[in-house]
Amino acid sequence: MEPRISIITIAVRDLDRATAFYEAMGLVRHKGITDGVAFFQMGGVILSLFPKGDAEADSGVRFGDEPGPTYLAYNTRSDAEVDAVLAAAEQAGGRIVKPAGKAFWGGWYGYFADPDGNLWEVAHNGAFPIDSEGRISLPA
Repeated sequence: MEPRISIITIAVRDLDRATAFYEAMGLVRHKGITDGVAFFQMGGVILSLFPKGDAEADSGVRFGDEPGPTYLAYNTRSDAEVDAVLAAAEQAGGRIVKPAGKAFWGGWYGYFADPDGNLWEVAHNGAFPIDSEGRISLPA
């Protein structure tokens, strides 16, 4: 297996509501594949929204009512961008779970939940550089 992630799929209760939220966050839905799924190109990774019932049938796994312990992270290039992303999430219908503040590791971060309760960490960590194409790197 190569060291990469291709697609991250979030099983959602209401595809239209979830799609509207992520579009309000500035993501652009792929126009060519829209039947029962929403795809968003995010750099070298695709974010997929898939109805929960369909995801359960497809995987053969019954999901609980609450999101699992996995959460996504969006790193920014500045502390101010953390604040802006959290504000955009709240404006789009998300819920601020943890307001932005100083991190124990020295950066600036906060958390929001999307309309299905899926957690996103938004963080600025100057030790993890982000290149002009949005790719993050671990420190050398």
